[in-house]
Amino acid sequence: MSRAFVNEDAGPPERRPDYDLPPRDAADFEVTAARALLEGARAGDTVGAEDATGYRWGDPHLVPHIRHWLTVAREERDDRLEQLAERYLRAAGETA
Repeated sequence: MSRAFVNEDAGPPERRPDYDLPPRDAADFEVTAARALLEGARAGDTVGAEDATGYRWGDPHLVPHIRHWLTVAREERDDRLEQLAERYLRAAGETA
């Protein structure tokens, strides 16, 4: 293989976040899945979060839970989480 295609300075591949979700039949699965999608987006791993939760970014089913996390973000002054929650709501066809 040509050395032009080898990146010897590359570090180890970044690890995907561990979303630590409860069982799918747990009462808090959806609210936890909503947070996992937001945290996945924060970490640049939306696809991994979608795979872990089984929900896609902007899924209208999670809108009530995203609204909950939006409220939490505003209370905690977490601007990035607030931005991501608002972006999710727009993708779901909702307004913040």
